[in-house]
Amino acid sequence: MTKLIFMGTPDFSATVLAGLLEQTDYEILAVVTQPDRAVGRKKEIKMTPVKTLALTHGISVYQPEKLSGSQELDDLMALGADGIVTAAFGQFLPEKFLKSVDFAINVHASLLPKYRGGAPIHYAIMNDEKETGVTIMEMVKQMDAGAMISSAKLPITDDDNVGSLFDKLAVIGRDLLLETLPAYIAGDLIPIAQEEDKATFSPNITPQEEKIDWQNSARSIFNQIRGMYPWPVAHTFLNGKRFKIYEAKETIGEGKPGTVIVKTKKELIIATSDGAISLKTVQLAGKPKMSITDFLNGVGRTIEVGDVFGK
Repeated sequence: MTKLIFMGTPDFSATVLAGLLEQTDYEILAVVTQPDRAVGRKKEIKMTPVKTLALTHGISVYQPEKLSGSQELDDLMALGADGIVTAAFGQFLPEKFLKSVDFAINVHASLLPKYRGGAPIHYAIMNDEKETGVTIMEMVKQMDAGAMISSAKLPITDDDNVGSLFDKLAVIGRDLLLETLPAYIAGDLIPIAQEEDKATFSPNITPQEEKIDWQNSARSIFNQIRGMYPWPVAHTFLNGKRFKIYEAKETIGEGKPGTVIVKTKKELIIATSDGAISLKTVQLAGKPKMSITDFLNGVGRTIEVGDVFGK
């Protein structure tokens, strides 16, 4: 039986961990995940999905704020694991930790060498990619730069957003890992080095990137909105108040960018530099998230054609 340390944090990671736990060939000695955080308006402390799953299986959980130089690192290295499997963990692993096991591999949600970094799914959508996927790679000191062991592709449709792709890729990543691990451990798979000149990066989304620029095209703004849904959520401003746009669609229309060009009881359309955006699910600062119909029949009923978003 192969002894593993699993490292991950969100639902994507939990799906991969659940797959490993169903197998009889692996023993999960410990799980490492990010510390519990305060979430939501009420700032309630919430366990990560990986921690929740691990505890239901009686697995020891480690949550160092920073793994490097921690007591937790020493404890993990003393467990005698054969290998490390990571999936959306969110921290760099110290080189001595990587060298303490026979192998260390990562389940990464992109087709490497494209989109190394912490937000590969977000950027794939925002950049209007037509496909994405999962790559199983060896871990090295440099971020997501290890040799590739296996990969699987998935088309991106206009109906996809970050949430839907995370769910799809989690299942693909789980299945690919379970298919890959036995042959890799047996030495039957030869990893392939990444082509460095083709590497692109997907750092964590910045607050500035969340802000909509109505001077962009409708296609670009549509991709930005779905590339940030359900998190961190794209926003604009309305009469000086932050206005989040969770869901929208491209449509036909002309006007000064940011200007309301159509308003009915069920529809609000805003012009861009090329085409227009029809809002579907929104949230004005201080108000709950709601459908555009509920918004227009409530707090948004004073909006008129000619009003400008972004100010």
